[in-house]
Amino acid sequence: MKYKIYNYIAVFFSLALVTTSCVEDEDLEQLDPNNNAVDSFWKTGDDALLGVNATYGSLLTDGTYMRSTPLLLDARADDARTNSPWAAMYNAGHFNSNVADAAIYGWAFETYYQGIYRANQVLTNVPGIEMDGALKNRILGQAYFLRGLYLFHAVNLFKNVPIPTELAVYYPQKSNEEGWAQVIADFKSAAELLPVSYTGVSGPDAGQKGRATKGAALGYLGKAYLFTKDFTNARTTFKQVIDLGVYSLVSNYRDNFTTVNENNSESLFEVQFSRDAGGVELGWGGAPTSGWGKTSGRAITYAPRAFGWTDVQPSWVLFNEYHDEKTKTGDLDPRLDATIFYNKPGTKLYGRDFATFYASSPADLNDIFCRKYQNSDGEFADEYDWRSGINERLLRYADILLMYAECLNETGDTPGAYTYIQMVRNRVGLPDLAITKPGMTQDQMREQIGHERFLEFPLEGHRFDDIRRWGWLQNAAKLAWLKTRDAEFNSYTAGREYYPIPQLEKDNNPGTVQNDSY
Repeated sequence: MKYKIYNYIAVFFSLALVTTSCVEDEDLEQLDPNNNAVDSFWKTGDDALLGVNATYGSLLTDGTYMRSTPLLLDARADDARTNSPWAAMYNAGHFNSNVADAAIYGWAFETYYQGIYRANQVLTNVPGIEMDGALKNRILGQAYFLRGLYLFHAVNLFKNVPIPTELAVYYPQKSNEEGWAQVIADFKSAAELLPVSYTGVSGPDAGQKGRATKGAALGYLGKAYLFTKDFTNARTTFKQVIDLGVYSLVSNYRDNFTTVNENNSESLFEVQFSRDAGGVELGWGGAPTSGWGKTSGRAITYAPRAFGWTDVQPSWVLFNEYHDEKTKTGDLDPRLDATIFYNKPGTKLYGRDFATFYASSPADLNDIFCRKYQNSDGEFADEYDWRSGINERLLRYADILLMYAECLNETGDTPGAYTYIQMVRNRVGLPDLAITKPGMTQDQMREQIGHERFLEFPLEGHRFDDIRRWGWLQNAAKLAWLKTRDAEFNSYTAGREYYPIPQLEKDNNPGTVQNDSY
């Protein structure tokens, strides 16, 4: 069912070539629904659905989750290292992105605003369409969610950005606080309009997976509150997600990062990629075509040496921290093997024995590589076709549980945080934290939550967000500690926790001010 969205996206931009045996002149006149001067498109419920499906399309291109956004989120954190020969990618991980070269970060910025523009088209035009009211609400709810999501990334990565909420030519740059306020407003609107699931609805979207739900909107709303240190509202919102009663942790942690068990009970929202949807062309950007493969380039970018480009690798501090605590049966944390390839007896990657394959290369034999989001179980020989079909899981229930625990701790209920942390630990067989570390203070629990999140979410785009929002970069002791863990932090200077505003945005949007230190 998830492939349905891709088909709608292609139709939205092509508006379907006429294939009748007799073609009239008027049949050859094609309309561009991206041009807001053409108001004849937005007439029916089908138009509304095509419009919101096209808004999802901006999640699939190179600027967002095909490749660039995971890189921008992962590269700077202490769970990853990047030694890419491509300067733009190397610099992203070393706090040194070049204002003269907007590769990667500029592509992301552009695509976020492409998505926001498409969402604004839906929000502007769909209210006036005569159509089924319940379907209209779902479409508007999805548009609010997607606009909130794209703006979430823009505000989170670029700090002070424009906040388009209507169709216009110029959008003035706004403060970070104004940006977060709009993100919160959009997710609130989405949560009010969206269903808990699509299994119980009637209409053309019935039963379709991959669409935004009430749980996804509430999850991101809570996250926006958390990022702005509104712990009370975040706590209330995360509890609403929990009380929906529709989410649970999957038993196998690794099922969250392969094509197995996609859109599972733990997933609140994921970007839908598939090798079977469409053609084989790569989704670098722009409008999808019938030949576009709707697949991800993350796997080849992060892949182990000789199976892809190895532009990103796990950090040794991550590998070592997985050894800090054994399971109740005395084994290593199973998240280690789900996250990292290393020279462990019996380890296979892409059907090849690790030790045998790297035997002639001691450096690789003794190195560590990414396993998350890799098609490495033997079905494919490598990732060099750039066509991974693994869905990108943007928000997992484990994240909701640990963020809720954090809010409990920050609002004075440190004992209550144990329960929700232990739910995540139980999945991987770790001992009861209330027994091994009873009676922690609020500060001690903060440190523990940092450790728990580090091991649960590495290479998922969360760690640097955590570091920034916790204020560790402004804390001399914490920054020094980060430098001992990851030498890339030696390149950090104040202000570089954000990426630069692309020069093209400055040129095209008068009055735009560059971020500090660039």
